[in-house]
Amino acid sequence: MLQKIGFSPVQILSSGFALIILTGSILLSLPLCSKNGSALPFIDSLFTATSATCVTGLTIYDIFSQFNFLGQFIIIVLIQIGGLGFMGIAMTFSFLLGSRIGIFQRSVLMESVGTSHIGGVVRLIRRMLLCTLFFEGIGAIIISIRFIPKLGVAQGIWYGIFHAISAFCNAGFDLMGRWQPLSSLTGFQEDWLLQITIMSLIVIGGIGFIVLSDVIEHRLRFREYGLHSKIMITFTAALILLGATAFFFIEQHHSLDQMSAGEKILNAFFASVSPRTAGFNSVNYTDMTTAGRFITMLLMFIGAGPGSTGGGIKVTTFVTLLLAIYSSAKHYRDLSIFHRRLDDDAQRKAFSNIALYTLVVLACSLCLMLDNPGLTSESCLFESLSAMGTVGLTMGITPNLSSFSKLCLIILMYSGRLGSITVAMAIVRRKIIPKISYPKENITLG
Repeated sequence: MLQKIGFSPVQILSSGFALIILTGSILLSLPLCSKNGSALPFIDSLFTATSATCVTGLTIYDIFSQFNFLGQFIIIVLIQIGGLGFMGIAMTFSFLLGSRIGIFQRSVLMESVGTSHIGGVVRLIRRMLLCTLFFEGIGAIIISIRFIPKLGVAQGIWYGIFHAISAFCNAGFDLMGRWQPLSSLTGFQEDWLLQITIMSLIVIGGIGFIVLSDVIEHRLRFREYGLHSKIMITFTAALILLGATAFFFIEQHHSLDQMSAGEKILNAFFASVSPRTAGFNSVNYTDMTTAGRFITMLLMFIGAGPGSTGGGIKVTTFVTLLLAIYSSAKHYRDLSIFHRRLDDDAQRKAFSNIALYTLVVLACSLCLMLDNPGLTSESCLFESLSAMGTVGLTMGITPNLSSFSKLCLIILMYSGRLGSITVAMAIVRRKIIPKISYPKENITLG
């Protein structure tokens, strides 16, 4: 139907996410979803639904304290839809019903999963669904084993399912408010099994389904992987290791001070993995040094991989930026890595994406500063990067924001999940470009 009225694949994705968010907002605002039996203000339910659907994790309320089982179930369904993309969910029903998937549906899927090849996109979606079911299932079993002794069988299994989905989808929502509201995993700093399981799910979900498909097809034969997969695996590992090392040495006498050496290493790795758009935290960011929070913001800015459940500018965009800087310094014309040359248009796309991303974050940070004079510029920038990167980490200012500030963050979360370029393409109507070329004239740069 949307195809017949002239909607492009990008506009279908944008409209679909908006419709899911609106539906979730209406449901979460109902009194029967709250433990206290009262209706939520619509702006708060809209914020929560947007954060869940855009797999962000920023929350105005503690999820366990505010929502009953129905509310929690609606939130985890929104997270699952947002993590896979609503087109991935729609294709699940198509596969089950045996429906034929046409060219237009494949082009929408191509936009949804972030691949540039329409061929094989259905196979990629099948693998995406199977990987999601497999890893979330394994994660749910392990986390359930940890919580069943504490909460009983039914609640322990529910905690396993909820946190496995939330971690794999890089959402950062949790039910740890049972012990202390808005505490995330700060009460589990010594729990190796829980933290390693959560970290593993975050990394697997954030590396991207394109990479997972490559691994399934070629196993451990790294040389046979595509260039995208090689970049993602190499630089994801490098960012995690460098980030953990930095956090360990910077925070060992601050936010990690009361821990043993082993626990400091564990929580340093968790602090490195989580900002890559997950939103769980095992230490309070208000206790971190300014340098530690700066590294966190840098990791939030970079984000996860294209076609994943995470946000940020994406690792491949960041790598393209590094290659462009290196090539410019060496006076090379091409961007090359792993004995392959990047497409000539890659550099322009990377810089456009980074520039638009940065401008949107800075604009929102300014709005938060103007609307909340009592907040520091650091906390406003931290919150904006967290929203745009669909991370969900905060310095504790989210519950106290005004309606206007919440609306600004809602726009950022929506843009961050779909991609700032995608949202711009959905809003701006395609224009016919005249086939003329103006005279060239040089300007001074730098």
